[in-house]
Amino acid sequence: MTSLQRVTEGNGGVARLTPAPDRAGTYLGMPKFPKAARSELELGVQRKNLRNATGTIRAKRADRVAESPDWEDLRDAAAAIKDRVGRHLDHYLVQAEENLTRNGVVVHWARDAAEANEIVAQVARVKGIDEVVKIKSITTQETDLNEYLEEQGIAAWETDLAELIVQLGHDRPSHIVVPAIHRNRAEVREIFKREMGRYGRPAPEDMTENPPELAAAARLHLREKFLRAKMAVSGGNFVIAETGSLVVVESEGNGRMCLTLPETIVSIVGIEKVLPTFDDLEVFLKLLPRSATGERMNPYNSVWSGVREGDGPSEQHVIFLDNGRTDVLADPLGREVLRCIRCASCLNICPVYERTGGHAYGSVYPGPIGAALNPQLRGVENDVDRGLPYACSLCGACNDVCPVKIPFTDVLVHLRHRVVQAEKADRVPRDVEVATEMALMKTAAWVMGDARHFEAVQKGSSLAGRVLGGRTIGPIPAPIADRWLRYRDVEDVPAQSFRQWWKKNRQEGR
Repeated sequence: MTSLQRVTEGNGGVARLTPAPDRAGTYLGMPKFPKAARSELELGVQRKNLRNATGTIRAKRADRVAESPDWEDLRDAAAAIKDRVGRHLDHYLVQAEENLTRNGVVVHWARDAAEANEIVAQVARVKGIDEVVKIKSITTQETDLNEYLEEQGIAAWETDLAELIVQLGHDRPSHIVVPAIHRNRAEVREIFKREMGRYGRPAPEDMTENPPELAAAARLHLREKFLRAKMAVSGGNFVIAETGSLVVVESEGNGRMCLTLPETIVSIVGIEKVLPTFDDLEVFLKLLPRSATGERMNPYNSVWSGVREGDGPSEQHVIFLDNGRTDVLADPLGREVLRCIRCASCLNICPVYERTGGHAYGSVYPGPIGAALNPQLRGVENDVDRGLPYACSLCGACNDVCPVKIPFTDVLVHLRHRVVQAEKADRVPRDVEVATEMALMKTAAWVMGDARHFEAVQKGSSLAGRVLGGRTIGPIPAPIADRWLRYRDVEDVPAQSFRQWWKKNRQEGR
């Protein structure tokens, strides 16, 4: 594979950029999922917002899928294309670099978030730029680019409506496609009224919570930033290796503004976003809009292949980001999550996500894809990601709706095994809950691992039943009562086990 340590400049030379100091991600340091989920479940308004929004998107998606007779064939084709990319990623990355460079694009390689952020900052510093406009990009959220640029004295303005709401609200995204899904229109109005004037054109005094008025206020606020900006930053939905083309799909037109008005554009793209040929794009442009927003087609599909004099930006940079993806690729089962096209259909169908929201996952990738991807990108050793494989009921609904057929439940069970192995090897710190759970599992393994042990425990249970005389279980330790009996009724302890009953009845029947 092409070395992800190099930075290829426009003249074909190779230079090393000094990486930025290692920075903890914005989300790391948050409570792990079980604790975070309890706090999020207390937010009644948020739960209502999520239920309404995800229900609406699910219904629209179902309508669009129902009118597509070749839907399952498209899913199979997409999975096959993505699997081929994974098997030959080294080849397609080199091909993409060659064709991008031929088109006049400056190609960079970043091992991690720190290197990617520093490349963006250096491009801005060289040009004397102190502000950039941004297209909605999950990848730049993954690297905490906005926070890094702010530390460097460079303002990064989000131009997607939902991302603008999140940014002005000093909040974090909680959904891949609809980052402000946890907000309702009344909350958005209050954010705009309170914050817009601090960062540019204020919201109109007579603005109501009517969506067209909120959108109009955002349009006026952003217009001056579009016209003033000399540099834009984007992600990329796909990179076509065959033609050296970058593809961005969006619904609002803000991306088209960023791609055409500034003089310089820098795009951070995960190395897994490569597609082999332009023909492959057809499959994904049918799957993505239907799965993400319930549309037959995205209103804006931008495909650009390098720079053209007098037509759009005069300088284009593409940063291929690893940031743990090669580690994911090394796992034969875990790598299947790299098929993801960030449609969020798994979030919209997930009963766990619908109740807890995205912030409980401690990452910009929430829901099933977050539970399956984050522990692989960042490692099961950190406290936030260690609990994510368990943030799932294994109902399998995400498997059914995923347009690229990621087997989420298989991957999550696999990751649970990795978490247990890491805990056994003492590679992760053990808290009280983990230690208690491990002790219980060891006890259960001893009981279930030998028929004699199992029978001895049954005899003990039978003795307890005779002692209690058919009464329900008496005083129970508080931790068990709090966690188990609060929502459950406990049956009487049986005086006779099934094994004892079977032996007795078999003897009587002879």
